[in-house]
Amino acid sequence: MSSRTLTPVSYLVLGLIAERGPATPYELKRRVAGSVGHFWTFPHSQLYAEPARLAREGLLAEQREPAGRRRRTYRLTDAGRGALRRWLAEPTTGSVELRDPGLLKLFFAGQADDEELARLVATQEAAHRARLREYERIESGLAVDQRSRYALATLRMGLRHEQAAVSFWREVSGWLLPGDDAA
Repeated sequence: MSSRTLTPVSYLVLGLIAERGPATPYELKRRVAGSVGHFWTFPHSQLYAEPARLAREGLLAEQREPAGRRRRTYRLTDAGRGALRRWLAEPTTGSVELRDPGLLKLFFAGQADDEELARLVATQEAAHRARLREYERIESGLAVDQRSRYALATLRMGLRHEQAAVSFWREVSGWLLPGDDAA
């Protein structure tokens, strides 16, 4: 399989199975929700289709329950491990994508009235504060070892992002003072 046909979700599936062992699509969805789903969003329906596609390409092996729900469990093959390692070795030079609906609304906030804008700002600050508290809770419960230190580094970037976002929305809130034409 050409690396051009693999998507970020392909590597997400390969990486999760490499890190945590065989999984059903539902287990992958739960793993994403408790880890990379905090910063990498995508339609979770892809987690149900992608493992089967990767199995057809020989990057995962599929085992199906013989009876009952007939769930499919996927494990990494040597070819899948090789594809993941090649991807990890490639430099990442693409631009960072920040897809924040609050920022998109702020961009067009000149079309809103002051009350709507104040609600947007307050809601965004509160949402980022809540996410910051959640990340702090996760960090306090992590046992750091050789394997988890990279996940911890990723979490710390999330913490910094949320700290910056809280600070940013607090700053925007200061622009909303009556009679302040600086905004």
